[in-house]
Amino acid sequence: MLGSTLAAGAAVVGARRLARAQPGDMPGMPMPKPPTSPHPAAAAAPPAGAHYTPVVVPNGRTLPFELKDGVKIFHLVAEPVKHEIAPGLEIMAWGYNGGTPGPLLEAVEGDRVRIYVTNKLDEPTTVHWHGVPVPNGMDGVAGLTQSYIKPGKTFRYEFTFTRAGTFMYHPHLDEMTQIALGMSGMIVVHPREHAETRRVRDYSLMLHEWKIPIGASRPDPLAMNDFNVLTFNSKSFPATEPLVAEVGDLVRIRLGNLGPMDHHPIHLHGMAFEVTETDGGAIPKSARWPETTVLVPTGTVRVIELVATAPGDWPMHCHMTHHAMNQMGHEAANVIGVDSRGINEKLGHVVPGSMVMGETGMGDAMIMAMPKNAISMMGGKGPFADIDMGGMFTILKVRPKLGADPGWYSHPKGTVADEASAADLARDGVKL
Repeated sequence: MLGSTLAAGAAVVGARRLARAQPGDMPGMPMPKPPTSPHPAAAAAPPAGAHYTPVVVPNGRTLPFELKDGVKIFHLVAEPVKHEIAPGLEIMAWGYNGGTPGPLLEAVEGDRVRIYVTNKLDEPTTVHWHGVPVPNGMDGVAGLTQSYIKPGKTFRYEFTFTRAGTFMYHPHLDEMTQIALGMSGMIVVHPREHAETRRVRDYSLMLHEWKIPIGASRPDPLAMNDFNVLTFNSKSFPATEPLVAEVGDLVRIRLGNLGPMDHHPIHLHGMAFEVTETDGGAIPKSARWPETTVLVPTGTVRVIELVATAPGDWPMHCHMTHHAMNQMGHEAANVIGVDSRGINEKLGHVVPGSMVMGETGMGDAMIMAMPKNAISMMGGKGPFADIDMGGMFTILKVRPKLGADPGWYSHPKGTVADEASAADLARDGVKL
């Protein structure tokens, strides 16, 4: 046990030394932080002349466009970015327009678009419009349908969105590296005609997984397993912005997965939903069924819809348990059930500041000192105690009426689980 614990401690120390040996910011390369979105309760107004509810991107943003001669003009910039996944963990990633994931592209069925892509990376790239029907020469596959976009060059893509739906974009050159380092984004094409009669809360979430060694700032794009940072829109809880709705609202959540390897079973507490759409198109109403968990495979989009009926703060998270925890919950020695008396003192002589923890489980892992550039296993503060989930975790806040900031839910009297009294036990014949 001592050997395995020392190995775990040595692994942390080794990771910190590795981080110091890695290159830092690229000389002369600006690393702007991505702008943050306003609180999701304050959805942006649609562009002039549009008749759709704009999609809200928690922790993200929507790419502006200019309309010229009936064509919507967008400009994507592929570049290195400095990105904070959660307070205490900042990484050197690759993305678009100063952030990861890239900004949402939003349009309407039938729109003609012209998208300029400027490459500020140190290697070539392209952009593939994942799921979007386009002419073959606009499909973005390096070497097959187009030339490389070399560093410093700008390419032009032009096509018409002939089909409404939810799609994605990503490089199709050195995919393993560029996508793993954060180069991905969502596309929403609204139908030209729609029959929605109730208010819609429309959200876009990009799922992603990273391997970031403890103390390092550069994700490992060669990883095939042991991903230790899981994100919604490149944020881990407690940094994930909540989704909000009023009772009676139609809530639409667009989930895209361009992570390297894993599928994600996304589970919502409190209410059931239907899967209404994939990146292949809308699912007929006759083919839908109620769910509380939707599997989002790698390389796909799943759109879920529900009517908000139950007030409260409802968790939404990946149900793979290691995906709902943060970085320090991985690659630690298993000491559950071990008698560690006397070991801490001996361990401290070899790795100063180390301690054995987890003998009774990992519920106290949040209260520990963190190595530099690392985040604890678990999440943040809740209204009752620490929330012991992190990673791919967020909250859907449903209220009878929304204000500027819904805060924590105020439970009606008698609706919160609490300790049973002796009178309760006696009344119901429960013997301890």
